[in-house]
Amino acid sequence: MSHEEKRAWIRLVVAVLGYSAYVALIASRADGRSLPDVPYANALLWTVGAAIAASIVAETGMAVVNPRASRARDVRDREIGRLGDHVGQSFVVIGAVAAMLMAMVDWDRFWIANVIYLCFVLSAIVGGITKVVVYRRSFPQW
Repeated sequence: MSHEEKRAWIRLVVAVLGYSAYVALIASRADGRSLPDVPYANALLWTVGAAIAASIVAETGMAVVNPRASRARDVRDREIGRLGDHVGQSFVVIGAVAAMLMAMVDWDRFWIANVIYLCFVLSAIVGGITKVVVYRRSFPQW
């Protein structure tokens, strides 16, 4: 498994676990209240920060465990990275458009912030899955 494929796996797993922790935390805080009444901002910021830190720690740990592994990126790595990023970016656009429409019709900030966060996570997940699948199979021929 190449270094870049390992990074894709790490980021994919961290995105799923980080968002799952956030959803579980918000659900546990609801306690019968409606979701917009739940304090979410600190939980959102902490889970995003923790996910970033966990990804950095995991990637650093991967480098420490196997210090002689090649970190050179070849053309295939760059193309796979580009494809995964392009596929994932569609969810960033979907989230931005959804948030804009929600703001225009005066939805609660809770929903706007959460749709943006969800789309960022979906972007990371779908982009990561794309990278892993292409690494495991082959690059699509158009």
